[in-house]
Amino acid sequence: MFSTTERDGADHEGRSGGSAVVDCGVYVDGKRQEGDYTPDAALRVARERENAFVWLGLHEPSEEEMAGIAHTYGLHELAVEDAVKAEQRPKLEQFGPVHFLVLRTARYVPHRELTETSQVVETGQMMVFIGERFVITVRHGDASELGPVRHNLETERGVLLEQGPWAVAYAVTDRVVDLYLEVADQIEADLDIIEESVFSRDAGSPIQAIYQMKRELVEFRRAVVPLQRPLAAIASKQSGLVPNEIRRYFRDVQDHLTRTVEQVSSYDDLLNSILQARLAQVTVDQNNDMRKFAAWAGIATVWTAAAGIEGMNFRHMPELYWLYGYPAFWTLLLLITFLLYRAFRRNGWL
Repeated sequence: MFSTTERDGADHEGRSGGSAVVDCGVYVDGKRQEGDYTPDAALRVARERENAFVWLGLHEPSEEEMAGIAHTYGLHELAVEDAVKAEQRPKLEQFGPVHFLVLRTARYVPHRELTETSQVVETGQMMVFIGERFVITVRHGDASELGPVRHNLETERGVLLEQGPWAVAYAVTDRVVDLYLEVADQIEADLDIIEESVFSRDAGSPIQAIYQMKRELVEFRRAVVPLQRPLAAIASKQSGLVPNEIRRYFRDVQDHLTRTVEQVSSYDDLLNSILQARLAQVTVDQNNDMRKFAAWAGIATVWTAAAGIEGMNFRHMPELYWLYGYPAFWTLLLLITFLLYRAFRRNGWL
């Protein structure tokens, strides 16, 4: 048996050579057997041993590769088509003795600031075929790598592996949902930054960031919310899909998923509130600007009116022949200007 690091290296080499097989191992009584196996040979060995199964890991397989594996493991053509295209919503289907579980993976993408092209949540897909003697995981995208999951099961949770293929299905689902929680926590941190910027006078308009975050939240919701029904079916006592020991683990995953769904719903409500607050703030700022314009226009009107009156070509204007007419004219204008400015200032218009 080789280590996870060695398997990862083999995976990179295999991928460069065009193979989608990440790892293929045979497990007997929860322990991985020595040696390297092809998918065909691994299934033959598993059928010859008691309490044995195959865990075949694939990464973005082609139609030809999936067709060969489907022939060996007896997979239904509709499930195989879904596994290749990777455009499915989370679901659980049964094709004879084989169950087909579809998950959407997600991971948080670090970023400095939100723009139209920035990506906060990167999603992918995970398909799991669960048979009596095998479990096949098909991963699309870079989120939710299963190397750590396999290593943890082999080194620390061998007792769980004794439960068979559904134990692997649980571990994979648990990994995906745990990443949901991490993404939700990171999104919450981004929302705190956006909320702070809304009420900061020094920051620019965060409306673009709010809309971008809403769009990313919709993408995250599509991964999280539809998974509730498949998990409820697996964890249900009436279903009889999984062993009782594994069902309790799935119920724990279901609790974590429910928490994530509640977080996503609250984030959406918070974003709507932030957007409404920002729009209200923009309206208030615009009203303040209009009041300033109106105040200065009112002050300028006094000077305009005075210039119009004094510019009239009438011969008999008493103030023109008064010794103090000119200084009195300026004094009056300045006094009216001062009184208007003080009044507007007191009322908050300036």
